[in-house]
Amino acid sequence: MSTAHLLPAFARVDLAFEKGEGCWLTATNGERYLDFTSGVAVNALGHAHPKVADAIAAQAHKAIHVSNLFRVPEQEKLADRLCAETFADYVFFCNSGAEAMEGAIKTARKFQAINGRPERYRIVTFEGAFHGRTLATLAAGGQKKYLEGFGPVVEGFDQVPFGDLEAVKKVIGPNTAAILIEPIQGEGGVRVPSNQFLKSLRALCDKEGLLLIFDEVQTGMGRSGELFAYQRTSVEPDIMALAKALGGGFPVGAFLATKDAGAGMTAGTHGSTFGGNPLAMAAGNATLDVMLAPGFLERVRRIGLLFKQRLAEIKDRFPTIITEVRGEGLLLGLRCAIPNGQLVDALRAEHLLAVGAGENVVRLVPPLIVTETEVGDAMGMLERACARLAREQEPVKQGAAG
Repeated sequence: MSTAHLLPAFARVDLAFEKGEGCWLTATNGERYLDFTSGVAVNALGHAHPKVADAIAAQAHKAIHVSNLFRVPEQEKLADRLCAETFADYVFFCNSGAEAMEGAIKTARKFQAINGRPERYRIVTFEGAFHGRTLATLAAGGQKKYLEGFGPVVEGFDQVPFGDLEAVKKVIGPNTAAILIEPIQGEGGVRVPSNQFLKSLRALCDKEGLLLIFDEVQTGMGRSGELFAYQRTSVEPDIMALAKALGGGFPVGAFLATKDAGAGMTAGTHGSTFGGNPLAMAAGNATLDVMLAPGFLERVRRIGLLFKQRLAEIKDRFPTIITEVRGEGLLLGLRCAIPNGQLVDALRAEHLLAVGAGENVVRLVPPLIVTETEVGDAMGMLERACARLAREQEPVKQGAAG
């Protein structure tokens, strides 16, 4: 076997895994790795979580797919639960984060159209954002490295510097429909906007008749220490996109909306062949069962704080390798003084898996079930990796002349 017939769209590491359990993955050569990527924040409950695995297996023996031509009881149950835990009145299930964002964008535009303002279709987004890989979500993200070579950029997005309220005010015009932001930028370098900035965006939307959209594809489902990151801020959006951890590893996405914001999305305006199928809903409900159990999120907050404190200690010890610790909960980032890829490679050599991000940051996104012992294991691996990289930076000592 080889990767010869796989479209070379990924720069894959020459490493394959046979199985996983909890926070650990076992490679095909038998070596174990501590997985602090979680499949890029997908495996929130770790690998092979028994509740999720059992729910998927049980549902697969009953019905995997029936189509949205019919009612899907498991879908209605998960929608009820998500609305009960959030600001939302409506949920639309799909298959991925990009698809969820596409639905959120369409919902915002449709809201303006049915309210007599069809000219309002533009959406304000922020530099460093990442909203997906479809043509519209690439345009929303606005990153040149992802847009280059794919023809005309989908029109309708105005990017401004992250956290710059005056820039937002300046760009809002008669064609603006909404403001779209990640409550914490993941791909963009684990950047956390201030609560005041988010409150100001909410006030601006209310004043100008715009909708506020939160992209919680990465931050949602417990990653920040709250079920959703916006709940840390007291700022509620009108529309919110979810995916990644929603199915505990099973592919599923969703966008949520208030009754007002979603009023234009009537029968025939949107759809998804596979979205919300019984198998995905079984995974989503099982994941939510675990996350809503008493003490789960409190534990995420406690472990996240501990982890961040330990990372700060490493930063202080190796300032030539790490310059800053960022993030909230168990979405943490290390801004590097060296190319971040070097630290990712050095960590993998120690059998700790991490993933890069913008602004030269290494993301650490362990499963939310990570234990204090496993955080300690990771710190040992990080310390050894940093020590080796620091030694490699030291000038070669010249021997005494003989």
